[in-house]
Amino acid sequence: MIFDKNTAKKTAELLLSIKAIKLQPEEPFTWASGWSSPIYCDNRTTLSYVMIRNYIRENLSKIISEKYGKPNVIAGVATGAIAIGALVAQDLGVPFIYVRPEPKKHGRKNQIEGFLDSGQNIVVIEDLISTGKSSLNAVKALRDANANVMGMVAIFNYGFNIAEDNFKEANVELTTLSNYENLLDQALDTNYINDKQLETLKTWGKNPSEWKV
Repeated sequence: MIFDKNTAKKTAELLLSIKAIKLQPEEPFTWASGWSSPIYCDNRTTLSYVMIRNYIRENLSKIISEKYGKPNVIAGVATGAIAIGALVAQDLGVPFIYVRPEPKKHGRKNQIEGFLDSGQNIVVIEDLISTGKSSLNAVKALRDANANVMGMVAIFNYGFNIAEDNFKEANVELTTLSNYENLLDQALDTNYINDKQLETLKTWGKNPSEWKV
């Protein structure tokens, strides 16, 4: 779910303004999964814009404080959420760790980087939610290390049904600054897209894995 409507619209506006999110219904992107997509999101772009970076940090911190109080640790999901997660941890005055997709093949073979004590309360930071698979892989690693994962907060969520199902099955509460629905509202309100493009984008959102131009 989104934190609130105003934050969702403002976040969408900021992400569009710096092209962290691009909408190209007529010239779709190809994701690593092989899906054709009229949208591409790279929230790491926000790190290059101080005002926007601060806005995201402040609002992610606000969500955590209001929903969970002060956790023992903030965990970022590698690699996209490492930087913003560290900024949020600094804002809240708590330790930071990050979680790799899988353990390293050498050295100490860590999957979790940083100090984590058994039983600590953790909020996980993610930059982007698509199917939720990689995000929930990080949650599993933390739970396997006997951490208490209180919830996850993220910048943007595509709103796929499969993600909702995956988070529900894993019993993880997800809150995001913005999502696909609010992005489309903002894009239409600012004439970034027209009504015809809006319908194309809505169609993709209903069945992204099978969508073609």
